[in-house]
Amino acid sequence: MSEITPYSNSAKGKKEQVAEMFDNIAPKYDFLNHFLSFGIDKIWRRKAIRLLIKHAPANILDVATGTADFAIESLKTGAQQIVGVDISEEMLNFGRVKIDKLGVNQRITLQTGDAEGLGFADETFEAVTVAFGVRNFENLPKGLKELNRVLKPGGMVCILEFSKPVYFPVKQFYTFYSFYILPFLGRLFSKDNSAYRYLPESVEKFPDGEEFLTVLKSCGFNQTRQHRQTFGVATIYTGLK
Repeated sequence: MSEITPYSNSAKGKKEQVAEMFDNIAPKYDFLNHFLSFGIDKIWRRKAIRLLIKHAPANILDVATGTADFAIESLKTGAQQIVGVDISEEMLNFGRVKIDKLGVNQRITLQTGDAEGLGFADETFEAVTVAFGVRNFENLPKGLKELNRVLKPGGMVCILEFSKPVYFPVKQFYTFYSFYILPFLGRLFSKDNSAYRYLPESVEKFPDGEEFLTVLKSCGFNQTRQHRQTFGVATIYTGLK
């Protein structure tokens, strides 16, 4: 199976292409996220964080943090230290503006980082979160093993990712919207002709549901669970180290 990348004509690897793509769409990313999902993405993040609140983590690592929406939502857990990492510096810059406006710089810090080579010691964090980022990993098992490595024993991973609806008529509507409407609107507003074509293609190839839980288990997580959202359009995955 060929690897899905944002720019099919580029000689760069997936990681570099993903960074370039997010740098390109960063100015419109938040607007398009909320607009194209009809604002439901905010509800998914809130539900994911509610699952995390029960574990009361003192510190959290938010991988593929983007413009820091998930990191900001994580404040509700009561964590005093939240670190967000992303490979796109432009996305991080927009996240820093949000954090400054909220006045939470003492609790949230953002830095450039690679999910497959995190610059943290073993067993540093009590929780690790990822929202809409794991399908962009160049090497999925390697990235998930890194998340496990930096987690403390008993720590929780909480992953929010797009998935594929399986029931009629949601499946048919979702497919039409994702492959025809979403790329058109994405091109219109972001001026990147490939980014919102890549999104549905990457979701289509991603091992969601039970298949993803199997990958999580193989990477050292146990007590794995999946929580399907909005008829299966997205899924929250949790697991413990």
